[in-house]
Order: sequence, then structure tokens, then C-alpha cells
Amino acid sequence: YLAGVKNTIETARDLGIKSLEDADRYGLTLVLGGGEVSPLDMTGAYAVFANGGEKNETTGILKVESANGEILEEYKSNPVRVLDKNVALMVSDVLSDYEAKKPAYGQSSPLYFSDRKVAAKTGTTNDVRDAWVLGYTPNLAVGVWCGNNDNSPMVKKVAGQITAPLWNAFMQEAFKRAARGNRSSPL
Repeated sequence: YLAGVKNTIETARDLGIKSLEDADRYGLTLVLGGGEVSPLDMTGAYAVFANGGEKNETTGILKVESANGEILEEYKSNPVRVLDKNVALMVSDVLSDYEAKKPAYGQSSPLYFSDRKVAAKTGTTNDVRDAWVLGYTPNLAVGVWCGNNDNSPMVKKVAGQITAPLWNAFMQEAFKRAARGNRSSPL
């Protein structure tokens, strides 16, 4: 309400969310998920927090090599500052504070990692049509969306029970690969 819907949409665009067009279509519920966005755009926006306020364009392919190992194309990072570093750090601090999440998620949930700070946010839409988990470490941002293609409701559970276990399993595997020194690991 203090920032205004138009300014909020401009900030969302700066973070990489492309689908929010006309500010007159939205009200204050926009911050609670009142606008449709893609999982890729949301994950890219959360990556800005992980990068201390710098945005890299999202891409599905990092490198293309020929059969003999010659690099034909490769993604080149070109970060652009879109958010004040301190703002990004404050958001990361809030989203990685598991003590604050314990009342809602319990002592040990799929959002908790005993050996590292991981920032995460869940979301569930009305009638449980969509369930999200978005989370990150400084080097990896991962988003998980669950829902039905026909927009029908899923089982009556919150995102922490639907998507968080899948998200956690992926993150755990990424952490294991990084610990083994796997060169293809993003961590």
C-alpha cells in the first residue's frame, strides 16, 4: 500500500517478472499472489535476492558442445543491479530465518537444512489450485510449482506439504553433488 501497485509492478519487472502488464488490473492482493506469473520468472526473481540485488537473464541452456568437446555456444553472465544490495540481504535474512518459521512448519520440515542457511518461501492459492516453493542459496535458486493443468483443485494441503518435499530432495542432491566436487553442479 505504501509502495503502490504501479511501483510494485515496476520492481517486479526489474526482477524479471514479465507477465504483470496493466497496473489497473491489480490491487493490494498482488503481493499475495493476485497476479499470474511463471515458475521460471519467479525463480529468476528470487535469484536476484540470492545475487545480492543483481539480475542475470534466465536461460535453459548453459553450454552447447560438439561431439569432440568444442564449445559451440555458452551462456555468459551479464549481471545488472536491479535492487539495492541491502534490500536483497534483508529479504534473504527474513527468508532464511528458520526460527521464525518453526511455529508454522515445525521443528524439522523440508524447508530446513541443518548444515546451511537456505532462504525459502512457500505459497498456496485459493482452493489449492497452485502450490509453490521458491528457495535459494547464494549460488542456486530453485522453484517448484505443483498444480493441475485444468486448474482444478488438488488435495487439501498447503505448499509446505505438497511441493516442499520435492524441492528439498532436489536441493539435497545438488548439495551432495557440490560436496563431491561435481563440475556440473551449480554450487
